Amino acid sequence: MSAPRIGILTISDRASLGVYEDASGPAIEAALREYLATACEYERRVIPDEIPDIVAALNEFVAKDCCLVVTTGGTGPAPRDVTPEAIEQVCRKLLPGFGEQMRRASLEKGVPTAILSRQTAGIAGKSLVITLPGKPASIRVCLDAVFPAIPYCIDLIGGPRLDGNPAAVQVFRPK
Repeated sequence: MSAPRIGILTISDRASLGVYEDASGPAIEAALREYLATACEYERRVIPDEIPDIVAALNEFVAKDCCLVVTTGGTGPAPRDVTPEAIEQVCRKLLPGFGEQMRRASLEKGVPTAILSRQTAGIAGKSLVITLPGKPASIRVCLDAVFPAIPYCIDLIGGPRLDGNPAAVQVFRPK
């Protein structure tokens, strides 16, 4: 049996053009490697803020049986921020509680602009898709807030079992 697959999608016009190096995708992978006791295969991509590109990349990750797809970037109110619109085209069910929890955690950290974020999550095939902000510092705050629910959500949608690293995070599964 092969290792579970995780897709990480950085959505940034400038990073996709090489104006600056993607720091968000590696930050997501580092956090997930810390949280997970299960050995996983990771695949990262960097694309521009274009709905067709986002939809195509998400569909590719779903087709590759990624049980978890995490995006970073494109969740704000700016005209080029279109990640939530792309997510709605790919996911059959949206899970707004993820976004609510991430915004709450950011507000508790003293980030008043957290209310501007349009983060969300959804189900596409047997993949859980979660959108995160583009700032590496915000990624950890948001992942810390929602990760305890991620493995059980993946269980519920028929994905592989992901075990958490108890030294890093307490994963929730009902008894």
